[in-house]
Amino acid sequence: MLRAEVKTKPKLLVLVGPTAVGKTRLSIELAQAFNCEVISGDSMQVYREMDIGTAKITTEEMKGIPHHLIDIHEPEYPYSVAEFQESCTRLIPEIHERGKLPFIVGGTGLYVESVCYGFQFSDSGSDEAFREEQFSYAQQHGAQALHDRLREVDPASADRLHPNDQRRIVRALEIFHLTGEKWSEQLAVQKKESPYDLLIIGLTMDRQKLYARVEERIDLMIKQGLVDEVKALLERGVARGHISMQGLGYKEIAAYLQGEVSWEAAVEWLKRDTRRFAKRQLSWFRHMKDIQWVDMTDTENFEGHYKQVSELITRTLN
Repeated sequence: MLRAEVKTKPKLLVLVGPTAVGKTRLSIELAQAFNCEVISGDSMQVYREMDIGTAKITTEEMKGIPHHLIDIHEPEYPYSVAEFQESCTRLIPEIHERGKLPFIVGGTGLYVESVCYGFQFSDSGSDEAFREEQFSYAQQHGAQALHDRLREVDPASADRLHPNDQRRIVRALEIFHLTGEKWSEQLAVQKKESPYDLLIIGLTMDRQKLYARVEERIDLMIKQGLVDEVKALLERGVARGHISMQGLGYKEIAAYLQGEVSWEAAVEWLKRDTRRFAKRQLSWFRHMKDIQWVDMTDTENFEGHYKQVSELITRTLN
């Protein structure tokens, strides 16, 4: 009697963590050591001409490691989690065929989780006019008013999303508008079984130290020319209602450039919202199963952190 062939799952390495925790340097060192190609798990780094505000990795920082899903769309394009998942489903086997290890690196929790566990999304499509109407409503009446709209139709999603997370609030409203289904219910029925031989490494850090690093990064972005980057996008005609312009750094600086807030208020708003974003990222990742956590609080101990993660990869995926 012939023995049934056992199919092995393809290997997938994932590195997640909040903004400013130290993912980029560690990811490059690991990619070099384990023969990886990197797939960006960041929903904003897909946009061209949006480099400073997204903390996009530079060509020099890549050190020759192939990176995917960076600079693939114009800022006007409505990128989605379904497209990210579809791209990863194509890229992962292609990377394996080249004899490399696929390595997702990023901080957009839903995007990464959707690939790790093969979420099934209904083909809800998009309604650009509806989306712009919601962003305009938020500009006129405030972020809380938009959040209240979501609470009326999908209380569970409203509980999960901060009022300032307008991009995902609008998407949740759009899904309900197009399908009559709640985004929270779509997420709740997802299976949490991975189609991959999966290792997820999560980076964490003492909260106050992380917040200090967030503020230092924003100060650096401003020195690097964040204001000019946002100004160029507005002058090009990229509307503030586009998904890309709802990203951190873009909506706050755009409000300053168009005279809605003072410079001091815009910077404080950006720092506050980025701190809150980092907190939400950590909260999202802590609800994911299977994550192996590495504490990066001792920023002087990079070699120790690298060794810890390397041993995890060797033990789990090799």
